[in-house]
Amino acid sequence: MTAIDPVSSPPIRIWWEDLAVGESRDLGSLTVTEEEIVAFARQFDPQPFHLDHEAGRRSVFGALCASGWHTCALAMRLMVTNFLHETASLGSPGLESLKWLRPVLPGDTLSLRHTILDKRPMASRPDVGLVRTLWEMTNQHGQPVLRMEGWGMFRRREPAGTAGA
Repeated sequence: MTAIDPVSSPPIRIWWEDLAVGESRDLGSLTVTEEEIVAFARQFDPQPFHLDHEAGRRSVFGALCASGWHTCALAMRLMVTNFLHETASLGSPGLESLKWLRPVLPGDTLSLRHTILDKRPMASRPDVGLVRTLWEMTNQHGQPVLRMEGWGMFRRREPAGTAGA
């Protein structure tokens, strides 16, 4: 995967005001390889079932599988590439829930869907709005592999208390 160049990134097209509760987006898919699974595990989560076929076979997962943190990183990549890079995103104050629902295996093609659950102005920052979202990642069989809920921060086009707010 290639880095997103901030200099050539598209201009902001989506502000807090443009995000609607109930709105969903399909954010693309990617296929994870055995080499990527092992490389991520070596660096960040070196548990045997992420590194070795035999250890994976003997594990509760029954096969070599991706780290849950790798799965989260893949979801984040799809989110940034296909949505956040054109928004007024300011990051996230955190997650409310995170569930790894089934193992991600070499060759799995993962797809991400993003749904807006709630939004509100940030009380302490009139120029920022909060958005609560649901991230659902599925494999090529439509089986859920990851579910996350959390908050994102987005710049407001016009801060509260100014004209047009």
